[in-house]
Amino acid sequence: MRAVDNGRVTSPTDLPVPSDGPGPDDGKDAPRNRKILLILIGVALFAWIADIVSKVAVVANLTEGDPVQIIGDTVTLKLVRNSGAAFSMGTGYTWILTLVALAVVVGIIKFSRRLRSIWWAIGLGLVLGGALGNLTDRMVRAPGPLRGHVVDFISVGWWPVFNLADSAVVCGAVGLVVLTLFGFELDGTRLSHEESAEPDGGPRDGATESGPSGADDTDA
Repeated sequence: MRAVDNGRVTSPTDLPVPSDGPGPDDGKDAPRNRKILLILIGVALFAWIADIVSKVAVVANLTEGDPVQIIGDTVTLKLVRNSGAAFSMGTGYTWILTLVALAVVVGIIKFSRRLRSIWWAIGLGLVLGGALGNLTDRMVRAPGPLRGHVVDFISVGWWPVFNLADSAVVCGAVGLVVLTLFGFELDGTRLSHEESAEPDGGPRDGATESGPSGADDTDA
């Protein structure tokens, strides 16, 4: 069987054969992907280590019920052992909160494979580092694995006592919300308002249902 291509008769052997191997552009973004992943890991490690070091210092130098004033009564360092979630919420559900933290860590690790945005990497890195910080307390502190109490020590005004891990999670989550609201995607592209409002499958601006020559594709 022969095919006609622009007036030239070709045989099936002349046609291009699709290949299952990588194309010329495959792996083109590999260096950038590694850079994004390293940023996420670096931010997460920084938040995690800072949280662990601060908690070790607080436990070694502060006594429960004996706060240290930093700015009058507004900002103090107060050692509190929290069995609940961030800002002392959800006390009594320690093991459930531990499982939730584990799920967050696993989810972020899976998301990292799709990352192409530095800002998304920073936001997810903060959330990951904070989750690991509090998860470490859950695993190694009393009363035991999965039930350990988190060390909180920062008290600001009427706000519940928190730690650096809580701050990292909140800052990262707020950043991710802002990125989403402004249309920034995981792959680094930005979704415009017109694209987000356009129904799926609908013709784009300037496109019609006619063929390239402007004539209808229906048979005469």
